[in-house]
Amino acid sequence: MQRREVITLLGGTAAWPLAARAQQPAVPVIGFLDSRSSNEMANRLAGFRQGLKELGFSEGENVAVAYRWAEDRLDHLPDIAAELVSRQPTVIVTTGGPSTALAAKAATTTIPIVFLVGEDPTRLGLVSSLARPSGNLTGINLFANELEAKRLELLHQLVPEAKRIAVLVNPADVTNTEATLREVGAAARTTGLQVHVLKASTAHAIDEAFAAIGPERPDALFVGSAAFLNIRRIQLVQLATFHRLPATFSFRDATEAGALMSYGPSIADAYRQWAVYAARILNGANPADLPVIQASKFELVINLPTARLLGLTLPPTLLALADEVIE
Repeated sequence: MQRREVITLLGGTAAWPLAARAQQPAVPVIGFLDSRSSNEMANRLAGFRQGLKELGFSEGENVAVAYRWAEDRLDHLPDIAAELVSRQPTVIVTTGGPSTALAAKAATTTIPIVFLVGEDPTRLGLVSSLARPSGNLTGINLFANELEAKRLELLHQLVPEAKRIAVLVNPADVTNTEATLREVGAAARTTGLQVHVLKASTAHAIDEAFAAIGPERPDALFVGSAAFLNIRRIQLVQLATFHRLPATFSFRDATEAGALMSYGPSIADAYRQWAVYAARILNGANPADLPVIQASKFELVINLPTARLLGLTLPPTLLALADEVIE
């Protein structure tokens, strides 16, 4: 390599870390932006803190975390993001759906942002390239939306007699809803399934959606991967059980709560990787040089007691494929 090339390379990669370090306080601050409330987030935050520790950061000791929760009010995200940016954190991490990442992106072009989203971030407009994100954003793609079609296929294998599927989405989360209905709709057409869309963006609306189930009762329930719906998983599992509906979710914590099955990324591993990226930026990395991580660890979890309660006989081949069968 020519000396001139070395100087150019060093200049291009070092500019961001030097500028960032010049503005950092003695204890760096991570701005944590989430569309949900802090309720039931303890397990996920444990994975986040584990990722920080892997690179030598411990919350309350050598790094501070400024938490901001939108309490499921997506329309408040732009204001919350702007307030968080005004505090000049060293890095901002976003989770709870694409709306959170998009709000942070609109609020700053200089503070590094590490997102956690469920679909292709290039499609969302967060980055221009997965390999070289450019700008001030990088993060993790969970593939939760891209796995919706496969999840519907697995549900159909578990409940082969099902003809009519209720698909629950959060209409307030427009981007996520569009992705879910696009993926599930295409998969349903290939398998001859009828889709009935249920919409809910509050706990009360969830109750109303189930109360409205009439004579054309669905044979199974497909819960979209929206962050709000996952937080309401206990309520949803209880309602599905009451209505004797085989239900599928994206994440294993719903199956642990009593849902029939889940198929999706390992959320604990994703939160750990997400925090590792934030920690790398705290150590001086440029987000533009950190490729978007594609989730690679996926879990099929089946709840056997729930299957028995519903009178289902599960195919041995599918049970053999499961990463975990809850006894």
